[in-house]
Amino acid sequence: MDNITFDDWQKVDIRIGTIKEVKEHPDADKLLILKIDEGKDSPRQLVAGLKEHYSAEELTGKKIVFLANLEPKELRGEMSHGMILAAVDGEQVVLLTTDKDIPNNAKIS
Repeated sequence: MDNITFDDWQKVDIRIGTIKEVKEHPDADKLLILKIDEGKDSPRQLVAGLKEHYSAEELTGKKIVFLANLEPKELRGEMSHGMILAAVDGEQVVLLTTDKDIPNNAKIS
């Protein structure tokens, strides 16, 4: 794995948000469409391949860590404006969360 510089790290914008709504992607078996409260006026939409690992009930209300400044991308007709961060070990997928309550939109540094 290549090292990045401190300047590269400063370009990364990782934030805290709360999943407010989860729905199945109409055209993909593994994708979910998530609405994230990031402490702003309107929610952010993220599309994530979590359907095989989490139910909508498990995700709704969960405080998560996400990459906020990833270039938006269309995934099977739905726009994703960022990426949820998760640890992956083989088939196991675990979302990164906080150990204490902190406001949405808090920046990871």
